[in-house]
Amino acid sequence: MKICIYGAGAIGGYMGVQLARAGAEVSLIARGPHLDAMKKNGLKLLIDGEERVEHLNCTSDPKELGPQDYVIVALKAHAVPNVVDAMQPLLGNDTTVVTAVNGVPYWYFYKFGGAFEGRTLDTIDPGAKQWNALRPERAIGCIVYPATEVVEPGVIQHVYGDKFPLGEPSGETTPRIEKLSEVMAAGGLRAPVLNNIRDEMWLKLWGNLCFNPISALTHATLDMIASDPGTRAVAKAMMLEAQEIATKQGVHFRVDVERRINGAGAVGAHKTSMLQDLERGRPMEIEPLVTVVQEMGRMMDVPTPTLDVVLALIKQRAKIAGLN
Repeated sequence: MKICIYGAGAIGGYMGVQLARAGAEVSLIARGPHLDAMKKNGLKLLIDGEERVEHLNCTSDPKELGPQDYVIVALKAHAVPNVVDAMQPLLGNDTTVVTAVNGVPYWYFYKFGGAFEGRTLDTIDPGAKQWNALRPERAIGCIVYPATEVVEPGVIQHVYGDKFPLGEPSGETTPRIEKLSEVMAAGGLRAPVLNNIRDEMWLKLWGNLCFNPISALTHATLDMIASDPGTRAVAKAMMLEAQEIATKQGVHFRVDVERRINGAGAVGAHKTSMLQDLERGRPMEIEPLVTVVQEMGRMMDVPTPTLDVVLALIKQRAKIAGLN
């Protein structure tokens, strides 16, 4: 099984080492010092008190690799539209594209049914570039729950978690998703196949759409946001607006809003990815986590007053920081 991980950073590199240990033929797309270190010393994963090193085929040029069985897209979501042209040499007629990205993926309304079937979302897929170049029929959804970190070029520290739920846009259990789930499980990555991946997607997005921008604006950690009455109220208002949008689409939330906020607070003094990106001078994932929810709200005639205010503020914060 040939698997290419496009974006072999913290999550992609973790997946790459584990999949290689399961016997998959893994190649990695990366760049810069991280790529140089992997070529020279292999990819090193620090996990469970041990050091695992895999010498994998690493490159910055997809043309060197040719068509794959699976391409796992593990980039920041806002970076994906810029690489779809470069990805083309990896894509054969039967290649599956696994979207292991935060937020809403390009294929969201594929096999959706109803009035919104086949719609594209400008905020995360401008000009339908991903829809047309990657094609929705290739896609499998993947929700990323583990926390990992690139501690130095070529070295990844696993912090916690091993769960990567998978799902076909149609909700079917197909041979391609079963094979992927099996090889991931063999590599120590729990990859249950879900019959409605959008429910799981929204459960994660539900927290990300509020905690991320609030933390970047306030520099508060998750426990602070959840415990302070003011920021907790803002987060809850944003979540209830999003819940109305999702419920109109038929999404089911298996926990209520208070429990979801409490769960985030229980993580402790954790900095969200958006706050970490702001502090490191990197572009923040505003569109796939927040703006896309506003876009869906407008599509479905659901007002999002609190989200609109927070979105305006975080966009201005990004502009001031030179990150937009």
